[in-house]
Amino acid sequence: MKKHQQILLSLLIVLFACTDKKKNDLALSLSKDSLSIYFSLANDIDLPFHYKQKYNKRAFDIVKNQKDDSLKTVNLFKVANRYYNMSDWHSFQNVSKLVLEKSIRNKDSINIAKAYTYLGDYYQSQTISDSAFLNYFRAEKIYMEINDNLHLAKTFLIKADLQLTQGDFFESEITVFKALKILKDEKNVGRDIYDSYNLLGIIYNEREEYEKSLEYHNKALITLEDKSIPLDLQLKATSLNNIGFVYLRMNNFAKAKDYLSKGLKEKDLYNGNTDLYAMLLDNLAVSKFKSKDFTGLPEQFYDALKIRDSLKLESGIIISKIHLSEYYALKKDTLRAIQFSKQALNLSRSTNKIKNTLDALKQIAVVDPKNAAKYSREYIRLNDKMLKAERNMGEKFSRIEYETNEIKDQNSSLQEKNKTLIYVFSICTLIGLFFYVYKTQQAKNRELLFKQQQQIANEDIYNLMISQQNEIELTRIKEKKKVAQELHDGVLGRMFGVRISLDSLDKIDEAEAAEKRRKYLAELKHIEEDIREISHDLNREKSELINNFVVILNKLFDNQKNTYPSKLETSFDSHIKWELVNNIVKINLYRIIQEALQNCNKYAKADTIKVEFKSEIDHLVLSILDDGVGFNVRRTKNGIGLHNIEYRAAECKGTVAIKSAKGEGTLLIVKVPIDQKINLQKNDI
Repeated sequence: MKKHQQILLSLLIVLFACTDKKKNDLALSLSKDSLSIYFSLANDIDLPFHYKQKYNKRAFDIVKNQKDDSLKTVNLFKVANRYYNMSDWHSFQNVSKLVLEKSIRNKDSINIAKAYTYLGDYYQSQTISDSAFLNYFRAEKIYMEINDNLHLAKTFLIKADLQLTQGDFFESEITVFKALKILKDEKNVGRDIYDSYNLLGIIYNEREEYEKSLEYHNKALITLEDKSIPLDLQLKATSLNNIGFVYLRMNNFAKAKDYLSKGLKEKDLYNGNTDLYAMLLDNLAVSKFKSKDFTGLPEQFYDALKIRDSLKLESGIIISKIHLSEYYALKKDTLRAIQFSKQALNLSRSTNKIKNTLDALKQIAVVDPKNAAKYSREYIRLNDKMLKAERNMGEKFSRIEYETNEIKDQNSSLQEKNKTLIYVFSICTLIGLFFYVYKTQQAKNRELLFKQQQQIANEDIYNLMISQQNEIELTRIKEKKKVAQELHDGVLGRMFGVRISLDSLDKIDEAEAAEKRRKYLAELKHIEEDIREISHDLNREKSELINNFVVILNKLFDNQKNTYPSKLETSFDSHIKWELVNNIVKINLYRIIQEALQNCNKYAKADTIKVEFKSEIDHLVLSILDDGVGFNVRRTKNGIGLHNIEYRAAECKGTVAIKSAKGEGTLLIVKVPIDQKINLQKNDI
């Protein structure tokens, strides 16, 4: 308490000495300093339990408000440690669960495993062995996964101790050797190797393999020569006690007394480990009275009992009272022998410790022969119960390992299946993507090929029109030469002759001149008729020039008539000025007619096909009508032919309308916008 008051006083001095300017920084620093102080006070063995609990609670409150990082996790484990040291099991469990949840949330495998170990310690303290084993086993699996061999070995040792407690000596031995196999390849693990050898010594002692037990206890004792192992742990005294106890069970009381006496002489044993001191003292007293050496007896028994009673070590109290009963039985003090054995039996029953109860029943049956049968029956019943419980617990441990491994295997199988599904899905996606790209590229290639073919076809039509135009131009030039020749050789010559003749009329008389005048007028009339005939020829030539596109279409129509049985009727509006229509429009109209006739020939089964050009205001209208089988316009998807027609009409900025029904034929109407001047205003050329 004095130390505690000094610490509180220093805190108050620091608080009141700070200035306002440094208040925030000091508060943070004070919080850190307070935490370390609270941790120190919570671990102070000289303080009463409620004080230690209060200081640890204050430390816990500070830690809860810390930033959620690795330091907070470390401090939470410190809080849990102090609750464990003061045996506040409920608080220890709550903090361990809290740090486990935090570690799982942060996916911190190392601290998840550590938290499972803490929970295993909690359940072991409550003698809930199956839950303890499950948590240790979970920690073990995590350490295996992350290849943390050192902590894996430590977990093996904890699990082996639990198996030993439950009487599963064989599995405990196997688990210890698993730990040793790992520890031999690690550095600075002297303490863990000591624990392994010490545990093996205890296991072999329980199995009454005393020579092996002594071998490993001596190995543990040699291990303590490692200077890195702290002396204040009193591990040497522990080994000396264990060796002495083995010799005690071997009835080699002289050696037992020798080792136990050496153990009691270890420095600071009483203050450092009072529980161990009481155990050594009690074992030494047993060795003495069994060897008929009553020096210091029964005082040593009572001293050990007094220490155990002050520490509230129930198992130790029961053992001390059984030993006192044995002592007084040897001294023929039956009353005290029965009294101590009954006290041991009642206490063991109240604490529900079967092994202690069996030892007490065995002793009371010896010192109370009248009721020996009753005690023996109870002993047999409890012994059978304990053996069955140990067997069930061993099976339960095995089942936990099996089921946990099975769950892990199932999870691994599910993970593999999930991976397989992901791979299959990825492959299918890639195949689908490849197929989509392939089809898209194929469509683009088809479209490009179609455009190339269209370009070639357009060039062919254009060349055909140019060729036709050239032919007409040559014919026109030829006709011009012919007209010029006729005018020069015929009309002009004759007109010149008439003019000369008319000039000569002034030289003759009137009567003769009148006769000749009539003759010359008749000649002029003939010349006029010749000129009119030449003019008509020129008009016919112009019409042929204008109807060049019509000529090309007529060739297409003649080919249709000569090749297919359907009757073809054509009509051209005379008001259309074809020479003013753009060549691109003419090419597309030609292709539309060609495609429409091809569709009629393939699908329509028509008897009559009508193709008509009409002139409307601002539009040139092409209509193609057949009396074939027709089709359902809504249900029939656009084929390549219909798509081509729509494409060509769109190139001319025109529209396409299709009217059809099954059994009613088909009407295709293409309207192309044209300049108003192309339409004749009801005037002849």
